[in-house]
Amino acid sequence: MDERLRERVREAAEAAALFNALKHGSDPDVGAIMGPLMGENPDFRPHGDEIPGVVAPVVNEIAGMDEAERRERLGDLDPDALAELEAEDEADEHELPDLPNAEAGEVVMRAAPNPNGPWHIGHARMPSVIGTYAERYDGEFICRFDDTDPETKRPDLDAYDAILDDIDYLGFKPDVVLKASDRLETYYEHARELIDLDGAYTCSCPAEEFRELKADAEPCPHREKDAATVREEFEAMIAGEYDAGEMVLRVKTDIEHKNPALRDWVAFRMVDAAHPREEAAGYDCWPMLDFQSGVDDHLTGVTHIIRGIDLQDSAKRQRFVYDYFGWEYPEVLHWGHVQLDEYDVKLSTSTIKALIEEGELTGWDDPRAPTIKSVRRRGIRGQALVDAMTGLGMSTSDVDLAMSSVYATNRELIDDEADRYFLVRDRDDDPAVEREIAGGPDAGHPPRHPNHEDRGRREIPAGTVLIEERDLPAEGDRVWLKGYGCVREADGAFEWVGDDIDLVREEGVDVVHWVPAAESLVTRMRTVEGDVLGYAEPEVADLEVGASIQFERVGFVRVDAFDPAPTPEDGGPTGEEDVVVYYSHD
Repeated sequence: MDERLRERVREAAEAAALFNALKHGSDPDVGAIMGPLMGENPDFRPHGDEIPGVVAPVVNEIAGMDEAERRERLGDLDPDALAELEAEDEADEHELPDLPNAEAGEVVMRAAPNPNGPWHIGHARMPSVIGTYAERYDGEFICRFDDTDPETKRPDLDAYDAILDDIDYLGFKPDVVLKASDRLETYYEHARELIDLDGAYTCSCPAEEFRELKADAEPCPHREKDAATVREEFEAMIAGEYDAGEMVLRVKTDIEHKNPALRDWVAFRMVDAAHPREEAAGYDCWPMLDFQSGVDDHLTGVTHIIRGIDLQDSAKRQRFVYDYFGWEYPEVLHWGHVQLDEYDVKLSTSTIKALIEEGELTGWDDPRAPTIKSVRRRGIRGQALVDAMTGLGMSTSDVDLAMSSVYATNRELIDDEADRYFLVRDRDDDPAVEREIAGGPDAGHPPRHPNHEDRGRREIPAGTVLIEERDLPAEGDRVWLKGYGCVREADGAFEWVGDDIDLVREEGVDVVHWVPAAESLVTRMRTVEGDVLGYAEPEVADLEVGASIQFERVGFVRVDAFDPAPTPEDGGPTGEEDVVVYYSHD
């Protein structure tokens, strides 16, 4: 590393360490800033062996400063970064705004998933925000499965547990778990009460006929039925005496309301399809979501509701029911939709399900799928998603979630624990190249982690090695095999030069990664863009499934399987691989 580059590294490290220390109110740590430092400065990466040695003295120097000195120095180095910190200091300590009319110990919020399939990444927003608010206010977090649509959004029996598992992955545990399909009798009782209050009527108008009446603000001919008749026909609905489309129960609102969507809306309808849950399979009369959800929110004491801006009419419909019963409606907050970058697949349960059925995706945990199962399998920590989701705030506009922000947080979470290894990729446009080393040591010994010498060093057999073709030096030129030493390209082989690190520092010899040709592990790395094949160093075989590691100069990965069963029909392992890893991020 030349002196000019060394000074750039020192200055960037000082700014990063100052920002980190001020943001977290603690002394900086080499491991915490190495990831962002290398990520934001790609030209530093070839000098990865030397960077910690430059950073450590900087960190020690900053550890000896008080907060005022740190702020003054950061202002000199990076005024924009200091302004960002000061803006955060002026804002509320929480990225999420305070809940309106909220009292500690009194807040009750609910996530109300439809269990028609596993969650996509956008679904993580609701439990992340509700869980955070519940912790802030010492409140209650309810998970209520709104599974009262056995036909259009038919529940998936596996999704109930899968969703609870995803909430656990995000770091939260609901205080109460309910299934709406267990509560049909409760909804029936409230419908009966509503009928007695002259707040609902049974209607057998064909759907198109009622739409025309509603559009013209004209009352349905069934609207003035007496309560006894309505009650009798509703009991017949419960008994399953009508087919789908023959009879509905409507909430009596204002037939001349300026918003046609609020005029005499349907509270119950008949569904021919049996519910997949055995406990609910015998019911044919099912509540619509606005009725079911409104009743449940009151009965479970929900104080604050968060819902999409496109569902504003739901609160307005439900307020008619609340007014009939004399209930107080919860506080409502609306937000826009989350949109993701990076993925080609639409953020939609039905779209993802269709792609799986068509064989375009191998499953919900395919790395190309924008699902919680997928990012979890890739080694993304739940906290990284929570931080990203709460960071979006509560804007009523649609918001863009950059996966890079998730990756940046995850990098901070795993960098210190992720040991380093080598992977030589074998790609069509950049194949692995074999070279025999003439002379030199029998093995290389790079550190397991640059900031943790106590973890020891790996032993990588040398002799004949593989490197990526892009790293191959020209005839007569040198290259530094990281953790081993310097070699020269000579007539299709490597000639040992020596292990004097000054060759790298002063003469600019490139540092590259490598693996032994004979002892390496055939590796399949699954990524968002598709699978990459290559060869990992032997010590990877000693890792446990689930371990997060970093393949130097490639990125962080999660170890997924050793000696995987062949599944070539879905583009998976062929049976020749020794190990499968899932790519997390760089």
